[in-house]
Amino acid sequence: MIVSLAALVACSTVAEAAGDAASGKKVMSKCQVCHGKDGLAKLPDAPNIAGQKEAYLVKALTAFKAGERKNEQMTVVIKGLSDEDIANVAAYYSSIKITVQLPP
Repeated sequence: MIVSLAALVACSTVAEAAGDAASGKKVMSKCQVCHGKDGLAKLPDAPNIAGQKEAYLVKALTAFKAGERKNEQMTVVIKGLSDEDIANVAAYYSSIKITVQLPP
């Protein structure tokens, strides 16, 4: 019973933290220079983030904002994003559907 309750609380916390992809599409204009509208990197040093897990993106962006992760371009961009913006842009990029093709 206690384990079930703990799992329920954990799941509801994750669900509440989910961002809004439509709102993230509006915020994404700050990200698209490096990561593109489609989440495919436009610069050789920027990662592809299309289809990335939403929780990971939130964690990474929050770490940049806190100064725990360092990148000159990200530091400039992240300063202007609220926690809600971060959640929303993470939802946007994670909602992009990608396909993977294994090499022959």
